[in-house]
This record gives sequence, structure tokens and C-alpha cells, in this order.
Amino acid sequence: MKAENFAEIIGGDFFTGVPDSQLKALCDYVYDRYGTDPKHHIIAANEGNCTAIAAGYHLATGKIAVVYMQNSGEGNIINPTASLLNEKVYSIPVVFVIGWRGEPGVHDEPQHIYQGEVTLKLLEDMGIKSFVVSTDTDEEQLRAVAESFSKELAEGKSVAYVIRKNALTYEKNVKYKNNFVMGREEAIKHIAAAAQEDPIICTTGKASRELFEIRAAEGKSHKYDFLTVGSMGHSSSIALGIALNKPDSLIWCIDGDGAMLMHMGAAAVIGSVCPKNLVHIVINNSAHETVGGMPTAAGSADLIRIAEGCGYPKTFSVESLDALDKALDSAKHSGCLTFIEVRCAIGSRADLGRPTTSALENKQRFMEYLKDTNLSL
Repeated sequence: MKAENFAEIIGGDFFTGVPDSQLKALCDYVYDRYGTDPKHHIIAANEGNCTAIAAGYHLATGKIAVVYMQNSGEGNIINPTASLLNEKVYSIPVVFVIGWRGEPGVHDEPQHIYQGEVTLKLLEDMGIKSFVVSTDTDEEQLRAVAESFSKELAEGKSVAYVIRKNALTYEKNVKYKNNFVMGREEAIKHIAAAAQEDPIICTTGKASRELFEIRAAEGKSHKYDFLTVGSMGHSSSIALGIALNKPDSLIWCIDGDGAMLMHMGAAAVIGSVCPKNLVHIVINNSAHETVGGMPTAAGSADLIRIAEGCGYPKTFSVESLDALDKALDSAKHSGCLTFIEVRCAIGSRADLGRPTTSALENKQRFMEYLKDTNLSL
């Protein structure tokens, strides 16, 4: 089904959400039509954020917002859905559009498997009626579902359309870009070279995939790296937990701008604890590149001032490999918590692969390395 027809049938002229590769056709359509005009479209920091925005939209207009997201974000909407939207509280209706990663019987990455199994059950547990949109769902069928859903919405209840792989299409090729020139993969090569055998915690998405392939290409072990293949936004907190318990080891965190924004409160916690052995690096291409390239709010946010305000004593913002190398060298010898913003272009190799080892293998090798190796600052 064409994404524009789907959007017209489900109704609503205000969209807010977190981009998802399964919903790329819809995301491209909404961005192509509205851009980031806040009257019609807001790309949120996390799924709870966009659910609350949708609630505010309803309170101000009486109309119903469309919230789009990957099913991995269901956990982020449970609190506002249960304690704000629910008819036993404020009875605020929302139309959720959820990309179904890890659908049972459909091959997917390990971080999506369990989430895929419980996707429909979580909606049911929250009292949200859902309809699964497939490649064979026609417009007549969808209109009938939308009509039945209108009764739920009129009663202040939320509904959800769960989108299977390739169920939506959009003919136009929407391009996303920024004004930076440094490549992310090349930047990660320099970070890995600077870290040498220090532990690296790497964020979800293409950054972890690139780090894995960099190690393989250089014939180096993957034991140095913990790849946060899921749980977007939590890599820096994982790194904090490791840094505090390995005080004699220099811990590196390769984060993303969308990931940092998703749970930015983590930066305040890191700054308050201020571990001297943590280097927090944010690859900022101001885009949700792994899931299509839609922009993040990091394009207008000042990450350096945020980090400084959170208590990071040393900060850098770089746009070239030479500047990056200098910042990395300073971080290695500073003896204090360091934040480095690395401004990169959008883009990756067309043949970028995925880790060939399992998440469990990654965890076991990483833990063994932390346990058996005497690392020191």
C-alpha cells in the first residue's frame, strides 16, 4: 500500500515519532510533505516523548495525533500510555503506527526477536486494539478497520496499526544530508586506534556494525568491544557502570546523537558521578541514519554546552580527523571525564555487513577480557 494512501485513511494531520526502517516509506512521505514543520510533524527524542507531545496536541486541539515508532519503543510508551492516556486517567486517544521488527517467523537481528514476540501482547495488555498491516492489505479493508477504530478513539481509547515488512511503499526517493564532511567509519577507525586495547562500548546501529568490520579488517579481536545492538540510548549508562567498577581501566563509549537525545538524562548522571576514566564520544551526524536518515534535534542543540552543563570537565567538538586525533590524545592523558562531539556526514558503505558473532558470544568474550586482563590508566 502506498504510504500516502495509508496516511490519508488512518486520518490526522499531525505526526510525531521516532523513525524506523520498517516505516521508512511512511517517514519519507511525512518528511517529504511536512519537513519538520512543528504544526504538522515533530521528530521526537524518544517514544514516550512523542506520546506526551501527542497528548498535548489533543488537549490543545481536540484532534488525534499519529505517533510512529519501531516496536522496540513500546517500552518507552508504557508509562505515558498507562498513566496518562488510559481512559481510567485522562482518556486521551492516540493513533500509534508501529513497525514490527522481529515478527515471529521472519528473520531479523537478535535484538528484535523477543520484542517481536511480545509486540501484540504488550498492546493488548495496555488495552490498545491493534490491526496488522501486511503487503496484501488493501485500502478497502484498511478503511473498514479505520472506521471501527474511530469508535474506540471517540471513547478516548488509543489504537495501533502494526506494520509488517514491506507493507508500505513510497515512490519518491527522499535524500537526507548535512553539511559535515568527515566520514563516521573513518572517525571510528581513529577512535579504535586511539583506544588500542581499552574497552569500547558502542551504540546501536551502523556504528557498532562499522566497529565490528574495522576489527575484522585489521585482524584484531572483538573482545575489546561491547556492541549495544539494542536498547538505544543506553550505551553511555552501560559504559558508566563499567567505568565505576573498573576504575583502573580507561573506558571508551562511542555514542550517537539520536541515542544521546533519546535518554539525555544519562549525561546528567554521568556528569554528577564524574568518573575520571570515561571518554564519552558522540558521533553527531544530526540524523537517525541507521533507520533512514531523518534529522534529529542534535542539528540545533549545542551538545558541548549540554555536556558542560551536566558536569563534564573536559569537552571537545571536532569536524576533521586531525582535530579528532588531538582530542583523543588529550582524552587519553587528561585523567578526567571527557566528552567529544564528532561531527560527521550522513552515509555509509553500501556493503556494510553485520556482526557475524552472536550477542551472547560478544558478551562472554567482553566479560572474560575485563576479568582476565590487567588494564591500567
